[in-house]
Amino acid sequence: MDVWYAHLDIEPALSQFRSQVKATRFKAAEKLLASAHTRDSTQALGKLTTVVEGRRQIISDPPMIVPIEEVFADVQADAIYELIHAVLGKYQHTLQSDRRHLLEQFTLVHVARKVVGVGSVCTRAWVLLMDAMDGDEPLFLQAKEAQPSVLAAYAGRSQYSNQGERVVAGQHLMQAQSDIFLGWTRVPAPDGVDRDFYVRQLRDWKFSAPIEQMLPEGMTVYARLCGWTLARAHARSGDRIALAAYLGGSDKFDQAIADFAETYADQNELDYAALQAAIKDGRAEAATEI
Repeated sequence: MDVWYAHLDIEPALSQFRSQVKATRFKAAEKLLASAHTRDSTQALGKLTTVVEGRRQIISDPPMIVPIEEVFADVQADAIYELIHAVLGKYQHTLQSDRRHLLEQFTLVHVARKVVGVGSVCTRAWVLLMDAMDGDEPLFLQAKEAQPSVLAAYAGRSQYSNQGERVVAGQHLMQAQSDIFLGWTRVPAPDGVDRDFYVRQLRDWKFSAPIEQMLPEGMTVYARLCGWTLARAHARSGDRIALAAYLGGSDKFDQAIADFAETYADQNELDYAALQAAIKDGRAEAATEI
């Protein structure tokens, strides 16, 4: 029960951070934390949308975000809208009743394709602009395609037949507080293939710490916070007793992870140098400043 209810209180963490870094760095950290509270759908409304002929729509910013009308022909775009409506209709039944009631107060306004992170390359991702009819209270949802885990070939098939449900169940298990709109669905795509999706808010107070600006002392504190959070996730989702027994009381595992991290960093630098050489020689093409 202690493991299940354990959570990270940001105020003591900031106090520890304050004692380890220079005042200017701490003020920057406080500013980042404050800005995280503004990273919501209201903030995204002014940044990601505009009003055209009285209708709010998502701004085209290729290749990162492109409205589906620009990606597909009219007929296919209509099919995508039908797909998204189906995603929303089925997805809302995976939410708690109170959250489903809240979602029903919003209607779909516009949809755009979004380029997502490296771990989701070649998967479908859509940004959904929802409106609560007053025009001032938007909700941005992101529907992301979920495919079988890369570990399935080695650890066996997941107990979940829907890959979106697998992702959502994992996040609920590991996170102290998950997105209230986190859910999943499966719908037939326009190409005739059934595809699994999970849905979440596009922005719900997320932020990343600028590690490139940290002093070594601050980086140490930040690493400990990340380590604690990761350990908590493993303790909730795995066999914490078996993990503790495997790790033991020595620092052998710690040193092994540190050695691996250094080797991995070196390999990244070598790989990047090889990519730059390939671009310079004309063996590869690259687009910059995207």
